[in-house]
Amino acid sequence: MKLSLRRPIIFFDLETTGTDTSNDRIVEISMVKVAPDGEKTIKTRRINPQMPIPAEATAVHHITDEDVKDCPTFKQIARSLKQFMEGCDFGGFNSNRFDLPVLAEEFLRAGVDIDLHNRKYVDVQNIFHKKEERTLVAAYRFYCNKDLEAAHSAEADTLATYEVLLSQLERYSDLENNIDFLAEYSSRAKYADFAGRIGYNEAGEEIFTFGKYRDQSVAEVFKKEPSYYEWMMKGDFPQYTKKVITEIKLRSKEF
Repeated sequence: MKLSLRRPIIFFDLETTGTDTSNDRIVEISMVKVAPDGEKTIKTRRINPQMPIPAEATAVHHITDEDVKDCPTFKQIARSLKQFMEGCDFGGFNSNRFDLPVLAEEFLRAGVDIDLHNRKYVDVQNIFHKKEERTLVAAYRFYCNKDLEAAHSAEADTLATYEVLLSQLERYSDLENNIDFLAEYSSRAKYADFAGRIGYNEAGEEIFTFGKYRDQSVAEVFKKEPSYYEWMMKGDFPQYTKKVITEIKLRSKEF
């Protein structure tokens, strides 16, 4: 089975200091770039998170402060990562809800602007949950008939995710070997930001998904109550959410 691609796709996995997508940091990133001709390029880097790695996180991925003390910070490698990701779609396991938001926050903290709007995101976990309801270890055993050695190693998880998707395409005839289809199928809902605070209405307009203005147009709310934008910018919202609402606010001023 060969994945049908119009442009490269990067399957990636992160090991982090925790599960807070706004504040926790990356300690390891592994990426498998798959070209349209099927050629794979693998890059794995450990990263100094510039904060202590909690014991509970180390218990999962076995990466300690000592392991990363001499590694580069995310800021030091951010531009090379951006270059590697240029023009690619993305794939991962639970990546839409965790890995992508964390990655977006790291790029913003590093001051590197990466366009994540016009990409396709294939979340293999969502396909799996719609079909079988299991974990990655079970998915790998179920679809590939293999035991996942070194689970919670970023590279092992990344390669397993890629193999699982290929096996899913072989197993389910209703899955199209097409990244546009897979991105749509594996998404739970469409949001303008990764945190799910800004969604879309049927007309394709950005709306709030929370609070007193839930289901109301973001642009219209900012027009009638400019202080709400200021409140969000000062509040404990992810940096990527703030980037999205700023783009909406600036865009509405053009008309």
